[in-house]
Amino acid sequence: MNYIYGINAVAEALKARGRSFEWVGVLKERHDLRLQRVVEECRRNGVAVRFLPRPELDRMAGNNAHQGVVAITSGKQYNHLDDVVAAKRGQYSLVVVLDGIEDPHNLGAILRTADASGADGVVIPERRAAGVTATVIKASAGASEHLPIAKVTNIARTLEELKEKNLWIVGLDERGTQSYDALDYNMDCAIVLGSEGKGVHDLVAKKCDFLVSIPMLGKVPSLNVSVAAGVVLYEIVRQRRIKAADTK
Repeated sequence: MNYIYGINAVAEALKARGRSFEWVGVLKERHDLRLQRVVEECRRNGVAVRFLPRPELDRMAGNNAHQGVVAITSGKQYNHLDDVVAAKRGQYSLVVVLDGIEDPHNLGAILRTADASGADGVVIPERRAAGVTATVIKASAGASEHLPIAKVTNIARTLEELKEKNLWIVGLDERGTQSYDALDYNMDCAIVLGSEGKGVHDLVAKKCDFLVSIPMLGKVPSLNVSVAAGVVLYEIVRQRRIKAADTK
């Protein structure tokens, strides 16, 4: 069985309708409006609701961070790379490629920002990286349920495939000599983010058309990867909005 927990995570999964739900457990001692809306969404979707004591929900979720709601669902259905590219949401493609993010909270935060910034989808590796678990879904506030997410066997080879689909590859790495905001992102592109600590692997960096970095003005050499993702993705949003306004 697969579990999803957290108010936003369960609510967004219900709205996205990308999973089948067996039933949803709700804390019987809690009666606030946010939880009531989840119950109503369950009923609209024909999903059974069970009112349970807190210890039972804690056991199901494996922790006490469930906010009073745990859902039993089917597993995450990953997409093909072609589906991610085809899910183009704006004038230009924007695909986020993650080169081995291991922390589920970082992955969830990146997925949330990717969705908010209008990215078409996200690519993650099959091995040695976090997958879309219940912790990731909660950390993404349910954004993971709306984004196309592809799992691939080899990130470097996937970048070659994206190039064949006419996307430019931009790697974010502290070794990049060009500042992230000096590049013009009004083009079909994929943004590559490296793993915590190790950054972008050397072979992956060699596949990038551009290597950019975020200027660091303090004592530490780099930002948390989820924060760095937000900085770069919203620079892309800024540039594309300006370009769109200028062409009207």
